[in-house]
Amino acid sequence: MRIDRARQVVHAYVAAAQAETPGFAGAYFAGSITTLPDDAELPPTSDIDIWIVTDSATPPEKLGKIAYDELILDVSHTTLEALGPVERVLADYHVAPAFRANNIIADPTGALTALQAAVEHDFAKREWVLKRVASARANILHHAGTLSESRPFHAQVTSWLFATGCTTHMLLAAGLRNPTIRKRYAAAHDLLADHNSLDVDETLLEMLGCHDMTPERATYHLEAMTLAFDAAKSVIETPTPFANDITDMARAIAIDGSRELIDAGLHREAMFWIAATYARCMNVLETDAPDEAHRYQEGFRALAFDLGVPTLADMERCVEQVKVSLPWLEAVCAEIMKSTSEVED
Repeated sequence: MRIDRARQVVHAYVAAAQAETPGFAGAYFAGSITTLPDDAELPPTSDIDIWIVTDSATPPEKLGKIAYDELILDVSHTTLEALGPVERVLADYHVAPAFRANNIIADPTGALTALQAAVEHDFAKREWVLKRVASARANILHHAGTLSESRPFHAQVTSWLFATGCTTHMLLAAGLRNPTIRKRYAAAHDLLADHNSLDVDETLLEMLGCHDMTPERATYHLEAMTLAFDAAKSVIETPTPFANDITDMARAIAIDGSRELIDAGLHREAMFWIAATYARCMNVLETDAPDEAHRYQEGFRALAFDLGVPTLADMERCVEQVKVSLPWLEAVCAEIMKSTSEVED
């Protein structure tokens, strides 16, 4: 489906949701669709991120992935209060890119339009780019702080993985690029290629433990994760924030999207989401089917071994290496900003 048609479908969905959402105050696009031209084709391995805004003190829970008229929508909720003041949005590397241009779907109060104009005006100013880089840096330290002996192995892997993976977000924020979640390493590769800094990309992959990963081994881990995915989606009962990411509907994104990266020669960049999805599947299996979980534990342990983190001690060592690298990453960000013509003083 073309992007312009997909946008029309989303507008229809939001119009219907407006009547059913108490305190509805607007909606906007986020994620990759904000960077795609109208005549581009929406990849079958992509969903469309939508944020529904309310004027309530507390937003409804994240709806997650839903199927709507041949599309997969990933629907989240926020509040007008959370989107103000404008300085808070400008400093948030996850939120600000959506308001860099007019990605508003509905705005009955006019508040989103005013916010968007203000963010667009200051988005590329160095002061705010630096604050968004700092926001990504803080996210690294946040995830690092969740690495604990008291948590199960899959949760430990997740903490290490996201602490390491947010290094890409520092660079993407510096280069005014969308901080994509699943394809963050592919996006960082493209950014660094544009800045003639692929040596930095190799270092990022070394920190992730997949610098020497072969396509064959990446495919092996994807196939093992797929078995765990199919088992998890059939037993999941306990509510989790990512429940809708482990369903038949989401299979094209979780499984086919990773295979797409491998087929494109980005097998190393695919490992982040393969590992993240595998960890989520293990969480489901150990929670809702503990008698079955052992069947998939060996494959998950093999993945952790190949990434260089078979034990908590290894993860702690790797996280410390990421922390030590932060001044270097900040210097790389400074060079990217310096050579990004859109960045303004």
